[in-house]
Amino acid sequence: MSPARRHLLIYGLPALPLAALGIPVHVHLPTFYAEQVGLGLAATGLALLAARLFDAVADPLVGLLSDHGRHRRKLWLAASLPLLAVAGWHLFRPDEGVGFGYLALWSGLFHLGLTMALVAYQAWGTELSDDYHQRSVVAGWREAFALIGVVTAIALPALLAWSNADILAKLFPPAMIVLVLAVAAAALWLPEQPPRPGIGFGALVPLLANRPFRRLIAAQTINALANALPATLFLLFVGDRLGRADLAGGLLMGYLLAAIISVAPWLAAARRWGKHRAWAASLALTALAFLPALALGSGDWMVFAVICLLTGFGLGADLALPASMLADVIDEHAAVSGQGHAGLYVALWSLAAKLALAVAVGLAFPLLQLSAFVPGSGQAPFALALLYAGVPVALKLAAAAMIHRFPLDRARQIELRRRITLLPEAAP
Repeated sequence: MSPARRHLLIYGLPALPLAALGIPVHVHLPTFYAEQVGLGLAATGLALLAARLFDAVADPLVGLLSDHGRHRRKLWLAASLPLLAVAGWHLFRPDEGVGFGYLALWSGLFHLGLTMALVAYQAWGTELSDDYHQRSVVAGWREAFALIGVVTAIALPALLAWSNADILAKLFPPAMIVLVLAVAAAALWLPEQPPRPGIGFGALVPLLANRPFRRLIAAQTINALANALPATLFLLFVGDRLGRADLAGGLLMGYLLAAIISVAPWLAAARRWGKHRAWAASLALTALAFLPALALGSGDWMVFAVICLLTGFGLGADLALPASMLADVIDEHAAVSGQGHAGLYVALWSLAAKLALAVAVGLAFPLLQLSAFVPGSGQAPFALALLYAGVPVALKLAAAAMIHRFPLDRARQIELRRRITLLPEAAP
């Protein structure tokens, strides 16, 4: 089954506003609350960690529930919109004098809304095709739209010279409007697989026995932490280590434009070498390109710009290929149980990424405070470079080593689909 091009377009659209909402949360929000609101590095990091842990508890439950009921993907996407609207308004436009509890509460509720939306949305994508290579195309369309959303969220504030506070306050309303329209289009025109019977906590048994999934999610968690540390510390690294805070928007934009350009070449590489080999190659190349950032200091922004372009090129594989591989490991489950549990798998996948980001924020900021680092001082210790570049390089190489011999290739996936079709009740 291969989705029509118009279905790929409609499916990709919600990724744009969802990504545009995510950039302020991951990049601008920590620094804004730590500096402008005045919470400090440690309190901000711990509040965001608490919010992420609260959100993490909801992931498996949302995943299970989103696998049940008629029009389940559409309904969960629609249900997320009011929560995102209310929580986002409070989170991005705080009153003066708000504290730790305010940030933890509204951040937690906002991330819960994102969980409801993204679990349903990404699970929907795994069900649009049962072909090994076409799944990469589906994921590639989604991630390309997401990258366009991220570039928009960066370019617009840069062109209009918005401050951190402006970005949070002014970007949110139009992004929510576009998200509502995109979800409505998907609900009206995108096909959805019917639910399968017997969905419940019994699904955890074949899931835990799914060896390819265990290896894939372990590698992805390590890689997510490798990506989360630079995302969290990017503004501090550019501003205090390189001394060029004014270039942050342009550098981020170059990184993301390189990622958009790289999606098609990485899909071609995956078709030729297999998804896991292409992804492992991208991880190793990204680590090699990122290594020189350890030695950069004030005035080295041109070298850093080249690093941004090279690592951005690796990001295209990072986004499209693991998500496509996730759809394949769901087949491993379905061949045993005869049931589809895409929502549960996507929820655990999302949980791993969130825990990685929580660890990045919750540990990096307090560790920097222990090193006597003062944001905005222009005096950045080596600890900042080590957390920003050194640790991610080691993590990327570890993930590449784990995934290089991944056992689920195209031949195995074809065999799994054959077995699924022979089951009395085939899973979608």
